Amino acid sequence: MGERVLDHLMQGLEALRYEPTGKRVRAWLGGVLAVDSTRAVLVWEPRRVVPSYAVPESDVGVEVVATGAVGAADDGGAGVRIPAVSDRSVLDPSIPFAVHTAEGEVVELRADGDTALGLRLRDPDLPGYVALDFSGFDQWRDEDEPLVAHPRDPFHRIDVLASSRHLRVELDGALLAESRHPMLLFETALPPRYYLPRDDVRVDLRPSERRTWCAYKGQASYWSPVVDGHPLGDLAWSYEDPLHEAERVRRLVAFFDERVDVTVDGVRLPRPVTPWS
Repeated sequence: MGERVLDHLMQGLEALRYEPTGKRVRAWLGGVLAVDSTRAVLVWEPRRVVPSYAVPESDVGVEVVATGAVGAADDGGAGVRIPAVSDRSVLDPSIPFAVHTAEGEVVELRADGDTALGLRLRDPDLPGYVALDFSGFDQWRDEDEPLVAHPRDPFHRIDVLASSRHLRVELDGALLAESRHPMLLFETALPPRYYLPRDDVRVDLRPSERRTWCAYKGQASYWSPVVDGHPLGDLAWSYEDPLHEAERVRRLVAFFDERVDVTVDGVRLPRPVTPWS
């Protein structure tokens, strides 16, 4: 009997998963080089969908202090439902590192008054390793390349493809955009995203101050389409200066398919269920 690949990958979602990397991994805290390791592993705590870096504690160059707290405190109440990924709630990037589902001892890394969280893992396959809160550090580098948002998952990828599909984007009957030459961005475990030339957007776009980061695409800028004089808050986004993998969507506009009606070649698509629904 055949098995869907994504279902196969997600069978291990309830387990602590790890994957060694040959990269030199460094992180700075309080202006100090706090982590410098060629023995790092990518770690996914149970139900986490993006990884953290874990390194041997001997590769940490700043003070490491136990807080007295323990991991594996979450009882399954945290997270969001993503039916395309799992029947259970998953911990997406919006769920902070401090919510743990792996056994271990919570620690703080301290440097010049700044702190970052870690978890001394209690796992026989990772003795002496500390998982680290990516967001708690000033900067990270894989070799000499900066990282944003979280460590890059070697099993996650994006594809950007030119298309001639006829695309319409509407909301409550109002036409927001229409294109016959969108760029389609396919990303592991996420619905296809349709990126459109700005000339194909039929309404004004009001810039937002909101910014988010993607490890694979870079910094996203948000836009509010204006319909009948009313801005629809942060309903669209663009990558004004994307990372190299997403270069083909530079300055193109995408709408949240979860919140608008998308018709492709005359067929209305169901709204996907994701953390952005």
